[in-house]
Amino acid sequence: MDVETESIPRLELEAVIGFNGHVSSGLRVHPDNEHMIYPLGCAIILKRIKDGKQEFLHGHTNNVTCISVSKSGLYIASGQVNFMGFKATIIIWDYATRTIYTELVLHKAKVEALAFSPNDKYLVSLGGQDDGSIVVWNIETKQAICGSPASAQSAGHSLILQYSNTNDNIFVSAGSGTLRVWELDLPNRKIRPTECQTGKLKRTVKCLEISEDDQVIFCGTMSGDIMKVNLKTKLLNHCGPAKSKYSMGVNVIKILKSGDLLVGCGSGTVTLSSGTNFKTLKKVDLEKAVTSIATLGDGNEFFVGTEAAQMYRFSYENFKVELISTSHNDAVKDVAIFGTSELFATCSDEDIRVWYTGKPKELLRITIPNVTCNSVDFMFNGQSIISAWNDGKIRLFGPESGKLMLTIHNAHTMGATAIAGTRDCKRIVSGGGEGQVCVWELKPRSYRLLEAMKQHKAAVTCLKIKSDDTECVSASSDGTCIIWDIVRFVVRQMMIANTLFRTVCYHPEEFQIITSGTDRKVAYWDVFEGKSALRQLEASQSGAINGMHISQDGKYFVTGGDDKLVKVWDYMLGGVTHVGVGHGGSITSMKICSNSRNLVSTSADGAILCWKFPHVPSS
Repeated sequence: MDVETESIPRLELEAVIGFNGHVSSGLRVHPDNEHMIYPLGCAIILKRIKDGKQEFLHGHTNNVTCISVSKSGLYIASGQVNFMGFKATIIIWDYATRTIYTELVLHKAKVEALAFSPNDKYLVSLGGQDDGSIVVWNIETKQAICGSPASAQSAGHSLILQYSNTNDNIFVSAGSGTLRVWELDLPNRKIRPTECQTGKLKRTVKCLEISEDDQVIFCGTMSGDIMKVNLKTKLLNHCGPAKSKYSMGVNVIKILKSGDLLVGCGSGTVTLSSGTNFKTLKKVDLEKAVTSIATLGDGNEFFVGTEAAQMYRFSYENFKVELISTSHNDAVKDVAIFGTSELFATCSDEDIRVWYTGKPKELLRITIPNVTCNSVDFMFNGQSIISAWNDGKIRLFGPESGKLMLTIHNAHTMGATAIAGTRDCKRIVSGGGEGQVCVWELKPRSYRLLEAMKQHKAAVTCLKIKSDDTECVSASSDGTCIIWDIVRFVVRQMMIANTLFRTVCYHPEEFQIITSGTDRKVAYWDVFEGKSALRQLEASQSGAINGMHISQDGKYFVTGGDDKLVKVWDYMLGGVTHVGVGHGGSITSMKICSNSRNLVSTSADGAILCWKFPHVPSS
């Protein structure tokens, strides 16, 4: 975080929507049985199960790839990915104080898996495929004890680690064609592996679970079967089920007190299976691959996380399922707020979702497979949601039913990138990847192209329409910002700057516009005489500004970008009044609610954050 912003008051965070469902066993329940722990971008979220209150652990510089919680609950460990040629950090967090206990740096590019020893003495870490090593760390001294290549040269990459439940010196690693039991020799500072003998079976192991008495290792494989290996003899006991394998591989296994297994599959099925012959006892199908199963207390309830970034709560007795949280599983491209500020819509790859602002909850999901929605907005009368898609089409949906009302085909040749609707709800203005700005007239169940205006040389990134519906402003990544007359279809004004414009806003009194982009500056322009900027503010220390919005009274505006900070600015003074820290990825868009009570920001890690807007509007 910038040194200059450290003394500035913080924005109050009201809610976070988001969960990275791609992290294997990323969803955990803390041993206190009061908090869920899961990753979101570069952050780790601690969510109280009882009332949903969230806390954040910030410290990683890139996406979190693995999480482990110590048996005592004193520590949480998390690893991240990094760029090639750079080291990936492991952070051990002190759970009680919610602070960083230590940072461990040794692995290259990625930390694949982490595991704590049963008595919190050691942490063992596994590097990604560019690193391929296992390192044992002493938690007390915060130093590495020893390391070793994770698998033999003849075998594939290791993917997973699991520590013994009773012995601080024994842990297991597994992966593509490799299953090894390791023994730590502390006096000689060495770890010695023993290969498990699986006979003719060659499997890629995706998950490991060791029975509480340390007798048996259960290995879930990509082939859809489970191998049962004796930990003492390192020999294969059994492999099953014999006939109907688990569809699309076994992603996660949990052993219950009864000895039965909970199995999560790549097809999205959660199965209760017998621990002896792996016969299916009960099963439930969910959306997309299951990546996490976390038991609560003695296992009467458990939580399941999927690749669709959804969390479910299961009851063990009747195997009843309850969907407790939904979120985008990809970068959120845009956010739009409905006039009354009660609803807001977000768009991402393949879908548009409508949320309730009060206690953020998904009300509607509109899915169109294999295409990406680049921009979304509500029509002023609230009777339709307008959206721009990368297949060049503009689609209008009903805001309650989600039903497709109208499609404008071939609106843009290189994908529709920006969209806005007029106040009289009779016209739509759209921008495309080829730089065209098109004005469309809407009729009942049909449309007409009024004009296609070509001046930009690159993609149109943002569009805003003046309140009297006579002009609009378009920002483009060719370094120009154009004010168009949308009655006579001519250029009124052109602003040129040495930047890739990302966003533009009209001041509510409409005598000025503000722009920002990759030069990290916010520029003020006069609408009538726009040859040069009236004023420029240094808005960010690092990275582009991707999102910006002005409050309805015109006194404040907000910015967000690649520095992951939400900043509230005083429009006249040009200073930052508040800073919001919470995003784990680059901020992609943001909007202030029309009642100036809330502020919604979205980011590239799929997160949606709702903040309390600090300035109460003057009545």
